[in-house]
Formats: sequence, structure tokens, C-alpha cells
Amino acid sequence: MNNPGFKEKIGYGLGDGASNIIWQTIMLFMAYFYTDVYGLSAFHMGTMFLLVRAFDAVADVYIGYLADHTQTKHGQFRPYILWFSLPFGIFGALTFYTPDFGETGKIIYAYVSYTALSIFYSLVNVPYCALINNISNDAKERVSMQSYRFAFAALGGIIVSVVALPLTKLLGAGDLQKGYFLAMIIMGGISTIMFFLCFSMTKEHHIKRIDKSRKFRGIYDELLIVVKDHNWRCIFTLNIASLIAGILKTGGAIYFVSYYMKKPDLVSMVLVIILCTRFIGAMSTTLLYRKLDRVFAYKASLVLQAIILVALFAVPSGYSLAICAIICLIHFVDSSSAPLQWSLLSDIIDNVEKKANLSLSGLVFSTNLFAIKIGIAVGGAIIGWLLTFGGYVGNAATQTDLATLMVRLIFTVIPAVFVLIMFFIMSQYRTYTQQTQ
Repeated sequence: MNNPGFKEKIGYGLGDGASNIIWQTIMLFMAYFYTDVYGLSAFHMGTMFLLVRAFDAVADVYIGYLADHTQTKHGQFRPYILWFSLPFGIFGALTFYTPDFGETGKIIYAYVSYTALSIFYSLVNVPYCALINNISNDAKERVSMQSYRFAFAALGGIIVSVVALPLTKLLGAGDLQKGYFLAMIIMGGISTIMFFLCFSMTKEHHIKRIDKSRKFRGIYDELLIVVKDHNWRCIFTLNIASLIAGILKTGGAIYFVSYYMKKPDLVSMVLVIILCTRFIGAMSTTLLYRKLDRVFAYKASLVLQAIILVALFAVPSGYSLAICAIICLIHFVDSSSAPLQWSLLSDIIDNVEKKANLSLSGLVFSTNLFAIKIGIAVGGAIIGWLLTFGGYVGNAATQTDLATLMVRLIFTVIPAVFVLIMFFIMSQYRTYTQQTQ
């Protein structure tokens, strides 16, 4: 069966750690960077998130199809990690550069650099996600590998939180624009090194039949195969809701701590708490859920998470310790159950590939990354638009009562609504055993 050993699981996990050196920076700081450091209005920031992510989401599908029809001496999906990790790291830094181009020039630069970063992210991450099915064909091992993946993803975020923010102050010497750029040069270098380690420490043991004779327009035939799968449709819509909730729970943290708790000095600590909790949660998946049905366990985690999010809204701003503890609990529940959700995608791949006798891993993962990008776009837009509605003023010492209320809702009640939507979506999911009965 060639199940992956500890070294290969570490290598696979390093790939998501590398992605999240940049990805968590986007999730945690990008909205704040654009409004309070770069100088975009909240409206422009939210609209850009929506438009760029929508474009990038479409590109994901074509990248997945291309990866499914790739065959090299290094394997099917691993070569993309080798080819595109360096450009990804470079644009991770360039996106956080603030040029002196005037207002219009800065808007154009933001769109161009953010779009390029998103495309290179897809060129690395779509094949990386699909790689898991070529490493192992055992469902339990895939859950274990997803746990390592999400743990290293959190570790990448911890590196960003612990290292990046202090670096922006140290290297910027009072100039945050300069500091963010120089810090992200270092972060991009670390990301590239981790990707190279991922490439060297993994191997594709199970490569499906690759039909290299199919033309590029064959993507529509293969998409039809994937879209017809009931469970694919469930997970696709689930990922849209999941990432809307996720961008609100993480991107809203810096606003919540700064303007509701009124303790901007705690931002770094809260972000580190979130990511350390996510690391522990991801590594706890197998221990917590190994005796439970994956679908049942995931649905239960969603209900619990929604309840805790609503409870957080009611906590007074002065109760810092209680707020931190509740935030920990939210992200522990979320991160411990996330590998269960992603392991279901591997089941979907096994099912559609068996029916079609084609390699469809890249297409299945890329279409779900399409959903994720849409979720991020909508989530980022929601943050920008609600802050605009509330009269939020970037980098102001205080905010209006309405702006503060919007900050609270963005971080608590609104993500809770989307988590409950996820529960109702998962209620429609059917195991393939159920479908054949």
C-alpha cells in the first residue's frame, strides 16, 4: 500500500506551512495593510478583493486541469512546487510594497501585484492539494496527512505573527510601508525554502492514468463529470461559506482587538494565540475523532463553533482574558475538524476517478479552491463594505459606535451565521455507501 512515513508527512505538511507564510499574512493583515498602511479606502480594498479573487478562482480550474494532464520525471503534481515556489515568494513581497505612484497608480499597482500573487499561489497550491491522493490511497492516512498539513499551516501563520510584525517595526524604523516590504522579502524567502523541502521529502506513489492526448477544451467534459457528483456540489458550496466565515474570524481579529477591546498592543499576542491554538487543534484531529464518523463529527463541530461565536459577541470589551479564552476555543474546534472536511474531498476524487477512469485530482481540488477564492473574495468584500457602512476611518484613534458595532459583528455573529449555513449544507452530504443502497 506504500503508506507515507513520518518523514513524508512532515514533508507534505511543510508545503502548507510554506503557503501559509504568505497566505496567513493575507488572511490576518492584508485588509489592515491596505486600509491603514498602504492607504486604500475600505471600499476600494473590499472591491479589489472581490474582483481579483473572482478572476483568480476561474484560473484555478484551468490550472487543475493542466496539472491533471502533466507527466514529468518528477511526477504529476510535485513539479509545480519546484517551478513556481520562487515566483510565489517574490510576489509575496512585491504585493506588500507601497509605491509612490499617486492615488490612481497605487490602486493599479495593488490590483496588478495582488492578481499576480494570487495566480502564483494557485500554480503552487492547486497541485500541492491534489498531491495527497498520489501519496496515499488510504483514507485514514489521508486524514493523518491533512492533520500534518493544517498543523504546519498554523505553524506558518505563527511564524508570520511572531516574526513578521516585529520585523516590520525593526526593519521599517518607524516607516511601516518600508517595514512591511522588507519583512515580506524575508517571509517570501522562508516560504520558498520550505516548498523546496516539501518537493524533496515527498514522492508520488500512486499516479493515475494520464490521458495526454486530450485537448485543452476537454476541460469542459471533465468538469461535467465532477459537477454531476452530489457530494462535490455539497463541498463546493460548503467551502464558499467556510472561507467567508474564515476571513471574518481572522481578518476581523485585528480590528476587534484594536477598536472593540481598545488594546492594539495585544494584536500580536491574540494572533499568536489563534495560530498556536490552530496548530494544536490540527494535531488533535486523529485523537479526537478517530472513533467517530467523519461527517457526524464535522457537523457537530460546526454547531458548537456557531454557539461559541455568538457567545463571544456578548462578552464585554474589558474581559480580555475571557475573550482570549473564547477565541482559543473557537479556533481549536475549527482547526481540529478541518482535516475531516478535506479528507472528504479525497473520497470524492476516488469516486469520480473510478467512474471516469481518468486523473481528476487536480480538477476536484482546483474547483474547490475556486470556491475558496470566491469565499475569500466575498468575505474580504463584506469586511470592507461593513466597515464603510459603519463609517470606519483607517488608522483613527477611535471609531464611531456604529463602526465599533460593525467590527464586533464581523468577528462574531456574522461568521456564526455562515458556520450554521455550513451545517445545513453538510446535512445534504451523503456517504457513497448511502448512495449505493
